[in-house]
Amino acid sequence: MRAVFVDATETLAAIAGQQLKAGDPAVTINRQPAITPPELPGVLGDAEIAIIDHTHLPMDIALACKALKHVVFLGTGPRSYMDVDALAESGVTVHIVKGYGDTAVAECAFSLMWASAKSLAKMDRAMRAGEWQRTDGIQLTGKTLGLIGFGGIAAELARMALGCGMKVIAWNRSPKSRPGVEFDDLDSVLAHSDVLSLHLLLTDETRGMISRQKIAKMKPGVILVNTARGALVNEHAMVEALRSGHIRHAGLDVYAVEPLPKGHLLTTLENVTLSAHSAFRTPEASENLIRSALGHCRRIAATGQ
Repeated sequence: MRAVFVDATETLAAIAGQQLKAGDPAVTINRQPAITPPELPGVLGDAEIAIIDHTHLPMDIALACKALKHVVFLGTGPRSYMDVDALAESGVTVHIVKGYGDTAVAECAFSLMWASAKSLAKMDRAMRAGEWQRTDGIQLTGKTLGLIGFGGIAAELARMALGCGMKVIAWNRSPKSRPGVEFDDLDSVLAHSDVLSLHLLLTDETRGMISRQKIAKMKPGVILVNTARGALVNEHAMVEALRSGHIRHAGLDVYAVEPLPKGHLLTTLENVTLSAHSAFRTPEASENLIRSALGHCRRIAATGQ
């Protein structure tokens, strides 16, 4: 059985090369991170396993990859890149990697929260332009952080926020408990949070979940942080709320369209802090990611599943 890492960055390619062991299934590393979907059949050839970091896999392309039986997606959000259910119906199983970057992503969310509260990006831009714009910030100690979704990343963020004197409340689709965290219904969390951080997987049920109606229920002047998936949020409604000040500031690492197009409306708003879907990009998280992905390949080779 053969696998192809179809879109390896130099960093991930180097880690994969270091972690491959004698006796592993053959893994071809394609050091071409900017691959396009039409190139996939040629890159995969007769490989049964595709390791995919961020390349889209439309169904017509998947069907053209005649030997493909498994996709190992490097992360937890494959639905942003492929139709998981349709692939399953055609005999292709999609495997995900959980938990590899919980701390890294939580640290990014934590950083975006503080940068948003202090308007650091706005002042940085102004000073680079030769302007001295002193901006009033928000003291977060004593404020309430609301977590929408509560998995490993949210649990890490809760630990950090509790450590700096914030109150933490949360909503999750299934019952959860955590020392120091108060769980409540979604509308209550929206209404009482000074900062809201999103930690949901993107599914048919969660797509667009943070709607205009949900945004209206948020506490006026709220800070919104999203390191999960851009499509969880109605982007137009979020922009309206940013313009009106109902959302004081947004700290965003993910977007409905990625890469974020040049001149996108979000880049024109002063009360938005942007990062390029890089929350998980740390050496520690990358090593965990590749270790787990190769583990999937070894299991598939050994069991066929």
